[in-house]
Amino acid sequence: MKKIHLFVILLFSLSVFAQQQTAFGVGEWFKFRIHYGFVNAGYATLEVKEATINSEKLFHLIGKGYTTGLSRLFFKVDDRYESYIDKDTFVPNQFLRKINEGGYTKNQEGFFMWSTNKILVKDYKHNTEKTFSIPKNTQDILSAFYYLRNFSNIDKIKPGESVAIDLFFDDETTKFKLKFIGREIIKTKFGTIATMIFRPLVQSGRVFKEQESVTVWISDDENKIPIRIQASLAVGSIKADLEAYKGLQHTFKVKL
Repeated sequence: MKKIHLFVILLFSLSVFAQQQTAFGVGEWFKFRIHYGFVNAGYATLEVKEATINSEKLFHLIGKGYTTGLSRLFFKVDDRYESYIDKDTFVPNQFLRKINEGGYTKNQEGFFMWSTNKILVKDYKHNTEKTFSIPKNTQDILSAFYYLRNFSNIDKIKPGESVAIDLFFDDETTKFKLKFIGREIIKTKFGTIATMIFRPLVQSGRVFKEQESVTVWISDDENKIPIRIQASLAVGSIKADLEAYKGLQHTFKVKL
């Protein structure tokens, strides 16, 4: 699996599951504060809107990541990810990926063609179009987060067990896995929260110290809200904490 940029890892890391009912809806919004060591490096947001494509109403998912302050002077990041997904099955209809990470840029759109299990990717930076074969129910980066939040029977998962999905990223389909570690009660700016702990399996080497360098804390309730992410890097560490939220579908279980 190819090296994945930090904001992509954040999106993956948030991908944990709800129970049989829908965990999210139109109007849900999250904001995360990202720290590099003791430095406030930037923010990331996730939002659910509604859109109509070919007379079909879909969830319109929008993810943004950006550096701030001194971090922006040294390494400018402006990432935008969008995905349009079916309201019932949560499978993607199309995606957008427009990023600028320290001068590294991408500007792509992908169009899923489920009648033939293929995806058409338009690269606006290089003015190219390519078609790839994909397995049924393949997810894009952003849709994976919301698809997995509605994965069934997550409360029955045992420590050490993993869940895997097919993920299309950088012109190829890979298996993305999340391993369940256990449960923990943690303190946050909102109060004390019961959480489930997961580790997404990522590639070691240039960015991360080892394959299981990322740890994620998800609220152990019907929302499955991403609360905290920590990652050990080749140099230093990065941490993201939930800073603000609104539009939740269920009661957020917090002990003050």
